[in-house]
Amino acid sequence: MTIRKSQGRTPLWRMVGLATLATVGTVWAGRPLTVDDADPVDVGQIEAEAGFAFASEPGLQHGDLPVGLTAGLFPGFEAGVAWGSQFERRKEPQESNGWSHVHESGLSDLTVGAKWQFLNPCPLGARHALAISLTLPTADKERALSSGHTDSDLTWIVSRSLGDALGLHLNIGLTRIGGPDPSLLHYGLAADYQLSDSLQWVGELFAERELMSDGEAVAQFNTGLRWTPWEYLTLDASVGSAMTHEGPDVTATLGVTVVFDLNPSNP
Repeated sequence: MTIRKSQGRTPLWRMVGLATLATVGTVWAGRPLTVDDADPVDVGQIEAEAGFAFASEPGLQHGDLPVGLTAGLFPGFEAGVAWGSQFERRKEPQESNGWSHVHESGLSDLTVGAKWQFLNPCPLGARHALAISLTLPTADKERALSSGHTDSDLTWIVSRSLGDALGLHLNIGLTRIGGPDPSLLHYGLAADYQLSDSLQWVGELFAERELMSDGEAVAQFNTGLRWTPWEYLTLDASVGSAMTHEGPDVTATLGVTVVFDLNPSNP
């Protein structure tokens, strides 16, 4: 279900899908994917991420410039924070002269999160983790850049390596949307394949739907590349689109991840 701007609410795909892709994802997911992997940052390392994400549908174009820091605090456990800025151009109805285009920009909501890998491996050879996050309404509600409410999320993650080149990742999670909006069930499947020592293909299918609602799921695909010219630096890019009649016609991301090793005992 698309939530119309004329009702003073945010489209479902932008509220969760793009937010996950561009902002929340910097806390725990491997860019440029929305679907997370079960492997936390190593103890003593910090991952700094920055990027650009854009999504467009008729009457709405939205962009995010997210930044995030994630640290490996204990074996199998990481914590992180993500923030950034956003901008959008949207079409809104006017009482006297039809429609007008509104341009807005400002800070994004602040997200904090953690991931705990509680099983590595299970009897079937998969790695299991739980990710939790809290999104605080630091963006401007009056300019329709935030819901003005605090959201929380819990996601179960399963990762399985098939040989040296292929990895599969499954996510199932629940997002509690603050305020009067219903909670959201989200789920997805991703794959990554090592094309060479420094180049990796990634792809995913993910969806979300409102609980206690007759609305259909909003589904999307996303595919891209990761290039790691040096061990501490990864560049990424992806494109995607909705697979249902609701959702963005086009999404695109660019990003960079830099790893800082604070443990002098590591080689």
